Amino acid sequence: MTSFDWHKEAKNLWDEKADFWNQSSEGMWENGSRKSIVPFIQKHIPQGSYIGDLGCGDGYGSYKLGQAGYQVVGVDLSEEMIEKAKSLRGSETISFLQGDLTNVPFEDESFSGLMAINSIEWTESPLAALEEMKRVLKKDHLLCLGILGPTAAPRGNSYRRLYGEPVVFNTMMPWELELLALENGWEIVDGQGIYKRGVNEHHLSQLPKVLKQSLTFMWVFMLKKL
Repeated sequence: MTSFDWHKEAKNLWDEKADFWNQSSEGMWENGSRKSIVPFIQKHIPQGSYIGDLGCGDGYGSYKLGQAGYQVVGVDLSEEMIEKAKSLRGSETISFLQGDLTNVPFEDESFSGLMAINSIEWTESPLAALEEMKRVLKKDHLLCLGILGPTAAPRGNSYRRLYGEPVVFNTMMPWELELLALENGWEIVDGQGIYKRGVNEHHLSQLPKVLKQSLTFMWVFMLKKL
């Protein structure tokens, strides 16, 4: 029986999804589930900072960061995604390269900020990815990390694991990622929920954080490297 190569399978999956993702990414960042992320980063990370967008996909999030006044380099496992990013989003302030989130091709403390949106779940070892993010980020600087919440349909990518089949998606609850970060050299600076239509945000203000997280499509953390 051939052993399962997570890295290879994940790369192949996202190479195949590159065209599909490219058709949706602009809408997500401009009007959809990711529209509040760059403003959240602007609230915490100074304009002009050198930011690594880890798991950048076709680069639209990197493009939005560049529009907001940041110097950006986008990294993604998929060569197809990176080729699309280079052709569509590259500029004097934005560059792209292919790389693995658990082995980022940068020296220690290269970045003054990081963004990783729905990418840590697609690594074989989320802890290894978190450690690598810590390695390339300067001390006392910030990582904006988004993780799919319990109501997100893409979590269904991991369902077949219940049949013992190999999958390339590590489902985690937001509170699990929060604990993982706290136990491994990070401080929680801030967080915000992104919700599906039908969730009454007026009622959310009365709920404790774990219940707010339970209703999310995505929870976005702002983490500080200690």
